[in-house]
This record gives sequence, structure tokens and C-alpha cells, in this order.
Amino acid sequence: MKTKAPAAHTEPRFTDEEAARAHLEATRWPKGPVCPHCGGVERNSRLEAKVAGKGARPGLLFCGDCRSQFSVTVGTVFEDSKVPLHKWVYATHLMCSSKKGISSKQLERVLGVSYKTAWFMSHRIRKAMESTPSGQLGGSGKIVEVDETYYGKKKGAKIKAGGAHKHRIVSLVERSGNVRSFHVASVSAANLKPLLRAQIDKRSHLMTDEATRYWRIGKEFGAHSSVNHAIKEYARGSVTTNTVEGFFSILKRGLTGIYQHVSEQHLQRYVSEFDFRYNNRESQGIDNEQRAAAALKGIEGKRLTYKRVNQTIA
Repeated sequence: MKTKAPAAHTEPRFTDEEAARAHLEATRWPKGPVCPHCGGVERNSRLEAKVAGKGARPGLLFCGDCRSQFSVTVGTVFEDSKVPLHKWVYATHLMCSSKKGISSKQLERVLGVSYKTAWFMSHRIRKAMESTPSGQLGGSGKIVEVDETYYGKKKGAKIKAGGAHKHRIVSLVERSGNVRSFHVASVSAANLKPLLRAQIDKRSHLMTDEATRYWRIGKEFGAHSSVNHAIKEYARGSVTTNTVEGFFSILKRGLTGIYQHVSEQHLQRYVSEFDFRYNNRESQGIDNEQRAAAALKGIEGKRLTYKRVNQTIA
């Protein structure tokens, strides 16, 4: 008889500070501690073991190369936080395992923190999910679908054709591969050309809808095919934008149903969160544990203060 796996919140790393620290250290430093100040790996030691009983805080290490003290959170988005580390690890797991995201209000209830703290934590974790894409999407024999969607409605604004009153998001999806999404000022041909040129390999087969903005730039790629949504054509053989439309359906359900209101200032960070989960999805052989581990690895080298969260999209 198979035993049922324990609920997520019963895992020691989600409830115990020592277990959470050990988990984060193993994730961030699989070959042993690395000094964030000098990169040293040979002469690191546990400081609390040397000064036991003299007030050294748990998890503190000492680098014999640069003579500096550090812990696993130094140089990460978790640095200088008063929130217990096990709550950070649990919050990361929740955000990574929720397909459409988890609201700050729900994090507040689950973690037992204030709403302001939960909101800030979620933004720090989104920062960890961000990555700078390397290389280009597509390539010879590969298909890249491109489309745009609109989010939000200004209070009191009447609905205009083409979502002129809404925020614009462009997504590029390599079929059976990754997605890259961008909050853009407009979806004009002039604005999209440099984006597509930079992000998509010119040998790719570009697939879009019938919008004229793609006609000229499409000629720069190996091939360009389109479907005509205006006449309710959504697929013609292998020609379709259903993959990117499927991504948009998850994105819109999350933004509208879970987060409900996302300001233009923070929209790119939320979009990057959905990109992260899509690029680390189950169909790519990545489960919830691996997805959370990928996010925890992304905490390094990123600092995000409360002031920066409110002022920038950094």
C-alpha cells in the first residue's frame, strides 16, 4: 500500500529555521559554501562552532581568505530581512507551484505575516525569478509564435478598439520551447522590429496573426506564416498561434483572477513571473521542487529594497 506524500506545509524546511537554512545552502552551494565577498571556497568555516555560547548567530560563516563573515542570504534578495528564512522558502515554493500565481493576501494568511510584508516578499521572489535571456529563440527548422495581448482598464475609460486604453504585452514563444514576454509602450511595427530582431533567430519560421505590423519584419526571417483571426481562422495545418494564445490564457487568468490589479509600474515583473513558470513547466520535465530550486538559485546577486519596489520596475 502506497503512503500518501505529506502536505507541503509539513516539510521541515517550511517550518524549521535550521532545516530551511540547510536546504538553501544545499541549493545555492551544492559543492560547499562560497564567500560572496571574494569567491573563496577553500577556507570557509562555521563561525558559531568557533565561538559557541558567545552569541554568534546561526548560519554565520567565516572566510579565511578575505577575513569576512557571511551567511547564505548575503548578496541575495533575502538579505537583511527580518522574516524567518523558513517562511521565505515556503513562500518561494507556493509561488512556484501555483500555476496562476498566489496573491499577497493569500501569502499573508498562510505565512502569518502582515500584508505589506507579504507583498514585499512576493516582489523579492519575482526578482529572483527574473533572468537575462541568453541567445535567441528559434533557429533553423524551428517555429516561433508572436502575438500581443492587452491588460487592464483605466478607471472610467471607455473600451476602445485594439485595447488603446490598456497596457500592452508582447510574447514570443518557441514552439515546444521557452517564452519571452515584454511589457511594451506600443505594438507598432517600428516598436516590434528591434524586439523581434534581437530575440528571434532569423532562420526561424515566424508565425503570427494577420496584423499588418508583422508583414515587413516577417520577410527578414526564414519564413513567415499567419492565420487570419478576423475570419475565424485559428489553424491552417501547422500554422497557428495557439501556443502563444495558450500562454496568454494562463497569464490573463492569473493577472485578472488572482492578482486582480497590477499597476503599469510593476507589470513587467509579474509577466516575468509567468514566463519563469512556463519555462520551468512539467512538460519540460521540471516538477514543483525543481522549479522552486531554480527560483532559489536565482536569489543571488539581486537586491531589492522596499523603496525600489515602489519606484522602479528594476
